[in-house]
Amino acid sequence: MDDDLERLSREELVAEVKKLRAGIRAHRDSSEHSLCWHHPALWSLLPERSDPVPLVPEWPQFLRGCIRYRQSLDEQGPQFPRTVKEFGE
Repeated sequence: MDDDLERLSREELVAEVKKLRAGIRAHRDSSEHSLCWHHPALWSLLPERSDPVPLVPEWPQFLRGCIRYRQSLDEQGPQFPRTVKEFGE
C-alpha cells in the first residue's frame, strides 16, 4: 500500500512528512463543535483515492456515541477549558 514511498527522494519524503504533519496538526487543533465532524480533508492526505461512504448510526445510537465521546473528554481532560458557545456562533 505504501510502495510509492520507496520511489521518493529524500526531499520528496521530507515534503510528504511536512504535508502529513500539517494535516495532523489541523485535526489535532480542531476545537469546540469541529471535534464532531466528518474529516475528508485529513483522509485526502493519503495517496490512495477513495471516497468512502460512512456508515451512519441511527439518531439514538449516534447521540449515545456523542454523549460517550463528550464524557470521555471529561475523564481524559477535566482541566480542559469549557465553552457554552452554540454551534454556528
